[in-house]
Amino acid sequence: GEYVLIVDGDGQHRGADARRLVARLGEFDLVIGARSTNTQATYARRFGNNLLNRLATYLTGRSVPDLTSGFRGARREYLLEFLHLLPNGFSTPTTTTLAFIKAGYNVLFESIEAEQRVGTSKIRFLRDGAKFFMIILKIVTIFSPLRVFLPIAVLSLLVGVAYGIWNVVAHARIPNGSVLLILFAVVVFLVGLVSEQISALRFESSTRHRG
Repeated sequence: GEYVLIVDGDGQHRGADARRLVARLGEFDLVIGARSTNTQATYARRFGNNLLNRLATYLTGRSVPDLTSGFRGARREYLLEFLHLLPNGFSTPTTTTLAFIKAGYNVLFESIEAEQRVGTSKIRFLRDGAKFFMIILKIVTIFSPLRVFLPIAVLSLLVGVAYGIWNVVAHARIPNGSVLLILFAVVVFLVGLVSEQISALRFESSTRHRG
């Protein structure tokens, strides 16, 4: 078929909401059922999801109200483009959401109310939070590298300059640590810049291929 509907097997989602998601697929390439905060299980889980949503919002440059929702419909052709990015395990929602957004496809978050889940989730915030964080960094580094590299470069530059100025004022010398931090900042920025160009060329080629 032209579209794919993905539903978590935990009994949370309603058939009526599935029809709403499918109905929007004519105008959007990915439609995600965004759960309200009071339906996202325990407080710890809501807190963890909120952190991930905020991180994804910053790294993608657009609002991401529910990054980990497993209830979504997508255009099959575009979903297959990112099949090679999907790791084994639970991160399919996270990966596809970030990939569709960063590739420039039309993504809609449709508000839904989820029912009480059947059974308990296998995902644990402390155990799996680092995995989600690394997945987000991996996807954004592929699609928009400067979102990751630029803050690191700026922070290193500021620390290096501040450390150097303090030593010049206090000891009348420029320490090696300050020079190394500044050089590190320059290298990280240049790596990010080259990565950004490679990413842009890759998607330009992909767009021509689809056209």
